[in-house]
Amino acid sequence: MRILTLPLSLVLIFLVLADGFESIIQPRRVTRRYRWTRIYYLSVWRIWRFVACWIGPGKRQTGFLAAFGPLSLIGVFISWVAGLILGFAMLDWSISEAIHNPDGVTTFFTYLYLSGTTFFTLGYGDVTPATPIGRALAVGESGLGFGFLAVMISYLPVLFQAYSRREASIALLDARAGSPPSASELLARMARAGNLHLIDPFLSEWEKWSADLLESQLSFPVLGYYRSQHDNQSWLAAMTAIMDSCAFLMVQVKGINSYQAQVTFAIARHAAVDLGLVLRTSVALPEGDRLPSEQLKWMRQRLHEAGIELNEESAAGAKLRELRSMYEPFVQALSVRLLLNLPPFVSQQSTPDNWQRSAWMKPAPGIGNLPSVGGDEGHFA
Repeated sequence: MRILTLPLSLVLIFLVLADGFESIIQPRRVTRRYRWTRIYYLSVWRIWRFVACWIGPGKRQTGFLAAFGPLSLIGVFISWVAGLILGFAMLDWSISEAIHNPDGVTTFFTYLYLSGTTFFTLGYGDVTPATPIGRALAVGESGLGFGFLAVMISYLPVLFQAYSRREASIALLDARAGSPPSASELLARMARAGNLHLIDPFLSEWEKWSADLLESQLSFPVLGYYRSQHDNQSWLAAMTAIMDSCAFLMVQVKGINSYQAQVTFAIARHAAVDLGLVLRTSVALPEGDRLPSEQLKWMRQRLHEAGIELNEESAAGAKLRELRSMYEPFVQALSVRLLLNLPPFVSQQSTPDNWQRSAWMKPAPGIGNLPSVGGDEGHFA
């Protein structure tokens, strides 16, 4: 029995170290199907998602889902540490390592205790190895434990920096495209302000944001589970609103250079497809049409009144449906998988932006008469 445990212990140690290396140090997507981290997230998220659906929509569900990202990260760290401690305990037990034990009775749990105190470099000295091989294994495990914990701690700042970069742009989108963001609000607000000529620099920034989103969340898929500060914002909603805007600009609007819209659309769709592969989503058709013909007509009329010259409706509408079919199934699948709401293509409700809301502030004298960014009267809650 102990002889069989020896190769199992070595395999366990190797698999934990390989999984940690691929998850933390290796800066690229791992395509291998069976990995502990992938199995862990798929199984734990399935349970977490089931409980969230049972709770039902609302603040409690949102708070419950927001806790998954940080807690799951702690959980996978604990699983790696537990795997290494168990692996070294099995290794010592399999070779019947002689140890100094004040109790005089040596069981597997004694080896497990020795492995734990060695891994965390506690140095109690009550249970110690008695042979050169055992001492060498103890030195190796303590060095490995020290380095492994240091790598895990250094992983956190990188993760949080990537999260902060992602959320900063999402927060900036609030005043430009509404809460939640929509293509109709984004284009109408820019046109009303006379800034439609700035659409290329704006889309260039979102091209870079999409590329950064793709790189960071392929390297660290746990970021996909980290939710935004506001319930009506998310990385998926922002990415979808940008693709909606690019698709509309490419086929519906006259007199603009559509190249920047094309390249921004391309990298955003690339991100949607690849992130769907990482999170193991199945392509799903949207629940209902996100842009019915009457909403498209209303959006065209609104943009025309804002001063945007549009292409002929019939031909442009067919091309827009074709472009939407290139990304909507993928973002819908991500929406279902992560329980993140997709934004509307056309925002027809006059709701205040997040920056206009407050649970306690009353409008100061004169402030309530200021126009909002969207051109309507200011809204305060």
